Amino acid sequence: MVALRSARCYTVRVMEDIALQEQPSAEPAADPEMTAMLAAGVHLGHSRRKHNPGMAPYVWGVRASVEIIDLTKTKEKLAVALAFLGQAAREGKLLLFVGTRPSVRSILRQAAEELGSPYVDQRWIGGTLTNFKVISKRIETLETLEAERVSGGWEKYTKKEQLMREREIERLRANFDGLRRMRKLPQVLVIVDIQHDDLALREARRLGIPVVALTDTNSDPRLVDYPIPANDDARSAVAYMLTRMTAAIRAGQAAAAAAAVPPPSGEESWPESPPTHD
Repeated sequence: MVALRSARCYTVRVMEDIALQEQPSAEPAADPEMTAMLAAGVHLGHSRRKHNPGMAPYVWGVRASVEIIDLTKTKEKLAVALAFLGQAAREGKLLLFVGTRPSVRSILRQAAEELGSPYVDQRWIGGTLTNFKVISKRIETLETLEAERVSGGWEKYTKKEQLMREREIERLRANFDGLRRMRKLPQVLVIVDIQHDDLALREARRLGIPVVALTDTNSDPRLVDYPIPANDDARSAVAYMLTRMTAAIRAGQAAAAAAAVPPPSGEESWPESPPTHD
């Protein structure tokens, strides 16, 4: 087996060798959930040299210089995180998804849009949470420019001025397009990679906002309220986790919607008439 370098440059052959020859335990083959995680590469950590001591309880061992995440621990932590997300959805809490690593942007954006949740997939702007009023003003500026263009309000400007406004819209969209639904501070953050988006994590911790995040072997899970030990680089691993989270949140939203629907006409439970006395 080819030794892996410090960079996460896994070859297909290496991933197959680790997954098939060195499974974290004998149980995953009989457990559909753990088999799916193995297939997605959830168990593949970073090089041993990048080990974070906080991840020690979640590391099963080392193979080919790569730390292997214990999927039994991943399964346990994932169940806790999904229960929390489902409950948050039932309570109608606002969830913000964060994943700016290029390899995961599209799948994070798709998951957030399907749920009707705000997201950050390009770049975390400092103060997105801690200076929310300023961010809200920038979103309002974007929507005002777009509305003015559609209504024909740009006709009074020269071609150069129109071009400048068009470029401003593109710039604002790149930074704030995913935050249009965030009319208030989020009540939960879902972060794919806390190393890459460490500023988002710091702002959430500063404001006391609960965080659900994937924690790879180079991350410190003690900084996260609901850590999920998992590969946070591989697109397949992130897609698997986001799919599970999306399903839990949808279930919570469906439960909330069902509870809010009044019973059909004619099936109301009327109080009994008070007894009469002769």
